[in-house]
Amino acid sequence: MATRRIISQEKTLLEKDDRIGSSPAASDKSNITPAVPASVIIKLLAFTFAMIVIPISSYFLTVDRLFKGNSTYAGATAAIMANVVLIGYIIVAMAEDQSDQENEKKGGGGKAEGKKDL
Repeated sequence: MATRRIISQEKTLLEKDDRIGSSPAASDKSNITPAVPASVIIKLLAFTFAMIVIPISSYFLTVDRLFKGNSTYAGATAAIMANVVLIGYIIVAMAEDQSDQENEKKGGGGKAEGKKDL
């Protein structure tokens, strides 16, 4: 059976990868800015927290106090409150998108610098 011998002058794959700056772009600084602004992430986390807390708390607050043990009505209230949070998130997202479009029209660039139409 024939095996391939490694010649001492020939570099192995590991030796070839160890060389720093092997690609032309290795000397360039990489762009590590996040693709999504921090304000968008904060809004998403806030609405995620609200989506968890508001329906659950509305259920437990209304099941005994408002509906006197009727869990069907309390569950419906929780579902309505979840929809209210969802609609609120949609309104905030649409308002933010409209403000980004207005900034682009004015030539400000501002927040929408990295966006491109596909």
